[in-house]
Amino acid sequence: MKTMNRSDLQPDSTAGLTATLPRGRLALLFMVMLVTAAGNTAMQSVMPAIGTALKVQDFWISLAYTWSALLWMTCAPMWARRSDKRGRKAMMAIGLMGFVSSFSLCGVALYLGLHGYLGPVATLLVFALFRSLYGGFGSAAPPAVQAYVASRTSRAERTQSLSLISSSFGLGTVLGPALAPLLIVPQLGLVSPFLAFALIAVAVLTALRLRLPNDDPAFAGRGDVMAAPFSANSDSRLRSDRSRSDDEDDDEDEAQEGEVPNLSWTDRRLRPWLVAGLLGGHAQAAAMGIVGFLVLDRLGLRATPELGAGPTGMVLMAGALATLLAQWGIIPMWHLGPRASCLWGMALAGAGVALLAVAGSLHGIIVGMGLASLGFGLFRPGFTAGASLVVSRAEQGQSAGIVASVNGAAYIVAPAVGVWLYGHSPWIGFAVIELLCAAVIVLGLKGMASDQALMKRR
Repeated sequence: MKTMNRSDLQPDSTAGLTATLPRGRLALLFMVMLVTAAGNTAMQSVMPAIGTALKVQDFWISLAYTWSALLWMTCAPMWARRSDKRGRKAMMAIGLMGFVSSFSLCGVALYLGLHGYLGPVATLLVFALFRSLYGGFGSAAPPAVQAYVASRTSRAERTQSLSLISSSFGLGTVLGPALAPLLIVPQLGLVSPFLAFALIAVAVLTALRLRLPNDDPAFAGRGDVMAAPFSANSDSRLRSDRSRSDDEDDDEDEAQEGEVPNLSWTDRRLRPWLVAGLLGGHAQAAAMGIVGFLVLDRLGLRATPELGAGPTGMVLMAGALATLLAQWGIIPMWHLGPRASCLWGMALAGAGVALLAVAGSLHGIIVGMGLASLGFGLFRPGFTAGASLVVSRAEQGQSAGIVASVNGAAYIVAPAVGVWLYGHSPWIGFAVIELLCAAVIVLGLKGMASDQALMKRR
């Protein structure tokens, strides 16, 4: 019986990736994930400028995302279950249609508000309503994509395929802020990226309908619940780092599921990791919510908000690149375990947030955001992996669902509260984020099992 080691879990190349899933189909699934991630981060880069142009307080812009994040958290598990019954292609189509309708209607609402056809309050209310289409229906696509890949590849092929698919989220978070300023045209102004990404998604949806065969799974597969794209939880490769033998994997595919007890949020094995995920997730969400307004303030662009999309996109792109460096470079290169990733991640995130608090130039903001994102990029997979390693194999599905809910919960109130505190005093806003980072470090030192102990459970 051959046991897989860590190097076996890393893809050597993408050439001839799977025998059962052609490369063209894999590329199409990659695009489904990429366009949603890129669209959402592009939106983040222009919304602070749009809010300033509408002359509404920063807090209300951040609050407009809350309902969508709540819907994502509650609807994603439902779509994941439904994909097993109704077909994964159908769920991907629903997700893309939710994205297209949400971005198109949000763009129209913001255009009407910026040109005086709607008042600021009405604009934000309509925006929040249309944004909820993405949280409610857009959340159908990611678990369906993952399940489609899982149901058409053997376990020996699956790791490489899913790793490539999950990387699309990370790539999207880089491309979105980079493309947003380039997509702005004079006729549409700041809402241009909304309509541009809606058109791109229409093209992907058309290709999906024409090129992707209907569901006929070759292997059993279930859709895992994935975090929303804006949560920067695009890579969980530490979580899949359990060693398994090929024989065990094949047996597991064929074995019938037994009765598995319900996994509680208060389970003592999960508790320190879930608390850490909530605290660290709120710190990251608050920082992400503040940074766009910070750029406008520190660069003196409140009077000319249309000039803020470019520098905000640069800052977000630097953060996304740092996140990818952490998840694709540092973690596999240094073989960091879950506890080490959490502790080092929060330490670096705290240092980056401190730099953001005092940065007075675009260069300083980029460096601070990059360092903070590097830290959060280490923390997220560490927390996810820890929650996976402390439970049994039969409990993995429940653990993944709980972790996804924790990730989504951070984006319900943290961005709005962070911006509200920042509006009252930037020092208070950043101090609260620093306290959250410090709390994770204390919890990690006292409550988390060591990486050596976790590895013994494998």
